[in-house]
This record gives sequence, structure tokens and C-alpha cells, in this order.
Amino acid sequence: MRLSQLVLQNFRSYHEADLALQPGPNVLLGYNGVGKTNIAEAIGYLSSLSSHRVPHDPPLIRHGASQAILRAQAHRGSQEAYLEVEINPGRANRARINRGAPVRSTEILGILRSVLFAPEDLELIKGSPSVRRRLFDTLAVQMRPALGALRQEYEKVLRQRNALLKSIRHEGFTPTHESTLEVWDQQLATTGARLLKTRLEMLAALRPHVAEAYHELSESVRTARMSYLSSLTGHDEDAEHAQTDPAESSPLESAAAEELAEQLLAALRAARKKERERGITLVGPHRDDVHFSLDATPVKGYASHGETWSFALALRLATYRVMLDDDPAAGAEPILILDDVFAELDARRRRRLAQLATGAEQLIVTAAVDDDVPEQLLANAYRVESADQLSSVVPLSGSESTTGPSDD
Repeated sequence: MRLSQLVLQNFRSYHEADLALQPGPNVLLGYNGVGKTNIAEAIGYLSSLSSHRVPHDPPLIRHGASQAILRAQAHRGSQEAYLEVEINPGRANRARINRGAPVRSTEILGILRSVLFAPEDLELIKGSPSVRRRLFDTLAVQMRPALGALRQEYEKVLRQRNALLKSIRHEGFTPTHESTLEVWDQQLATTGARLLKTRLEMLAALRPHVAEAYHELSESVRTARMSYLSSLTGHDEDAEHAQTDPAESSPLESAAAEELAEQLLAALRAARKKERERGITLVGPHRDDVHFSLDATPVKGYASHGETWSFALALRLATYRVMLDDDPAAGAEPILILDDVFAELDARRRRRLAQLATGAEQLIVTAAVDDDVPEQLLANAYRVESADQLSSVVPLSGSESTTGPSDD
């Protein structure tokens, strides 16, 4: 899978920009602040309808503009698709496929797959549980776009249930509240069980690839491990991350969705008194976490800087390999994006990462310093010289730019 053309209109720092991309490595070099990451972010957004930098869309729109538009020519083997997404603040985003009539933006999910690694991904290790939950949910939606609706449905039910619990906290508990809460419990248990089952399946698929990728990157004898921490088994998001290493696999992983729904419903009823007191839902996949460890030692708070980076990189490389396993057809492999990653790695890890990444059908690399990028990736490198347009992206060879006209 690859892009031959990427067009940005009022996206981040760009007014009008048109970039031609090649198969294999595409390296964008330039000072910090000139807009390299915006290009990586745009490709990631076309794949997932979300940014790796911000949780909401308004910051993606150029200051003073009313909307941003992303367009791309995508290739999967001999098949081509022209994609367009309108980012509309305050209104529903829209998409077009092959210049057809506007459709919901979610209709393009699954057409373009990408895996993006950026410095922000250290938050996968150091950040809040919500960052780790998002990793699994985003992977699932890219592989099974219909799951995006499931996640939205769960979040809607959760909002409604939390609103009811807040009302109970302020107004007192009545028989009407009891019957209404029971309805929301049933819906939360049903949708939550399906979401939990999906995450557990993603965990099982990722686990061996994370261990393998960590070893390849670090050449360490220690084993990278992952464990799912569920509110169904007593995990409390408000407590500190597990300091003792939990069992790598959980009995939940072998349970059917129906069984998980029954367990979730029972846990909601058991927590009802505490939930009424606090006015918030305390049980469900929105409270879960994933525990990362090297052998029996937690990564968070214990691993070195290099080990932490290697683990975060291993997570993204594992995501890439899970997508390959899911669709091994020729031309279906996702685009691999490495946004300002090499500067954070020592020379040995740079070489290892370059060796692992060069097999991608299309690789997008951004870097501020030429020497940070291993030489074997520089065959198709461009210099980004302006924060306002892509027309000044020129090949390092000095040949004429393949991008569109300047907006100056």
C-alpha cells in the first residue's frame, strides 16, 4: 500500500500543497517547525480519522480557515483509489471516494492503512491508561472499520449512564432511577463486552510480535511482555499502575463476548452503591489498562531511556506486523511512518530500525538532521524549507521539485 500523491488544503501550516511520493523510503529533512510532522500527521489522519498529536480536529485547520481538506491517490497493488476528507469544525466531517458524492468520513476507513511512530509514542509507556487503550482501539478500527461504530456506541451509552449517576448523586435515588439505570447497565454490558473482547484479541495478536520486535531492536535477552488489566478482575484506574507483574495472560482472553457481558453486568451491579456516591461509572473497558514489562519488571518507572524507546517502537512495529498478518495480499501492507524518531535513538538502534523498516512498500521518514537518518534510507530524500508550503520541498540532488506551485 502506498500514496503517489498527497494534497493538503488549509491543513495545519499549509495553505495549498501538493506532494508526490515514491515507493520505498521517502525522507523529509528540515528544521524543526517547518511542517514535516504535518505531512506525517495528514497521512495518519487519512488512515484513522484521528491525529497522533491532538485529541480533537480544530487544531488541524489552518488559522483563519473554515475547513481543511486532505486528498490522496492511494495504491493497493494494481488497484487505485482517490480519497478526500473534509475536516469541518462544529459540523460532521465528510469524505469522497474516487471523486464520488460526499459520504460520512468513516466510509473511507480501511481503504488506507498506516502505522505511525512519533516521539509522542513514549506516552504509550509513560502516559495515562487512555493512551494505551487508544492504541488497541485504533488498531482494531483500521483492521475492522465497523468497530468504529461500536466504540462510538459504547461512549454514547457511557455518557448517558454517567449523566444519570450524577443526577442520582445530586437528587437522590428513586425507583425511576433504578429502572433507568438497569437499562443503561444492560446496554453498557453488551457494548462493553464486545469492545473488551476486541481489545483482548488485539492483545493476543500483538503479544508475540512485540516480543520479537523488542529483541530485534535491542538485542536484549529480556522478554517484552504485555498483560491486560481489567476492571472486571479488580483493576482500579484511579490506583497506581501495577507494581507487581501480573499474569501475562488472563482468563478473560478465552471468554466469549456473551460471558464477558454477564461478568460486566454483575460487576456493575456490585459497584452500584459506590458509583451512586461518586456519580461516575467505575466498571467497564473505559477503566482498563495494559501493563508492559521486561521479564517481571514493569517498563513504566523502571526501564532505562533506551529500553523505553525500544518498547514503544516494538509496539508500533508489532502493529505493522499484525496488519500484515491480517491481510498478507501483495500490495496490502500498511504505510510505515517514522516521524522524527531517529534523533532519539543511539546509532545501534538507528541501524536496527532502518533494517527493519526498509522492507516496507512505502516508508515516510521525517528528520531535522541529515546525519540522524541511516544512509540506506536517503535514496529519495527531500529538503523541507518552508512552514507555509510544500512547493519548496526539493530533492537533495537539487533536481526540480515534483510538488505544486507556491501559494505566495
